[in-house]
Order: sequence, then C-alpha cells, then structure tokens
Amino acid sequence: MAHADPQPCTDTDCHGEHSPAERVAMAAALCETRGSRLTSIRRQILQLLWECGRPVGAYDVLEALKRDSGRTVGPPTVYRALEFLMAEGLAAKIESRNAYVPCAHPERGAEGLFFICSDCGTSSEIQDPRIESLLTENAKSLGYRVERRVVEVEGVCSGCD
Repeated sequence: MAHADPQPCTDTDCHGEHSPAERVAMAAALCETRGSRLTSIRRQILQLLWECGRPVGAYDVLEALKRDSGRTVGPPTVYRALEFLMAEGLAAKIESRNAYVPCAHPERGAEGLFFICSDCGTSSEIQDPRIESLLTENAKSLGYRVERRVVEVEGVCSGCD
C-alpha cells in the first residue's frame, strides 16, 4: 500500500500540534522538494527535537543520541546537523537558552517567534504575518536591512501558572 505524501498544515491556529513522525515526514518531503538531503543523523536530531517538547542544547542532543541509539557522534557533527536544520527552516535556535527547537511549520516559509516558559522551559512558536510585516516596516523606516531576527517572549505558561 502506498503512503500519501505528508500534507502541509492548513490550520492557521494549530500551534504546531502535530505528531513528531508527521513533522519529520513533512521535513523529509520539503528537503526532497528543495533538493537538499535529510541524512539519517539530521533526521534523528530533528526527531529528538520534536520528541523533547522543549528547547534542547547541543550537548543534550549528543547525550540523547548516545542513549537512544548507542551511537557516539562528536559535537561538530551535531552542530553541522543543527546548522543544516536551521538553514532549511526546520529548526530554530532559542538564543536566550542557547538551545534548539523544531519549527512548527517550515512548509510556510515564515519566521516564527517564540514564547518561553521561565518555570518549566517549554516553548511555543507562532507565525503571525502581521508581526512580520510590522517588523519589516519598522526596519525600513529606520533604514535597517535586517540580516537576522530573534523574537523571544519569556513568561509563565498556562500549565505553570
């Protein structure tokens, strides 16, 4: 029986509530479409990011790979894989935590902004074209050429409140 290709999420209010397997399958399909390669180590790392449910540091990824698969990889391998995932829009770095999260909707090609719980450490991503537009307009009016954008909001999630 042939499997259907993973479909892009069309629910603009889903908040990334998809299974890790579904999101990794979407990532693989996106990479194939783009002509880039989601190698087995990249796929494993993306799967780990999805399964953790919170921002994860590179050394935590190293430990998880070793624990889950018995595979020992060096830090450069993990960092290269994370760089690839970020370049493809499949993962993002939470700068304030020096940690990584999977991007909920890489198929949309929009940058997300992140809400981070200061109690439990979970993060939630939203993509809002209005915010992107406002940031672009403000940068233009100030004469800035934006090279990189980091938007992180720290607070307390409803589960911890």
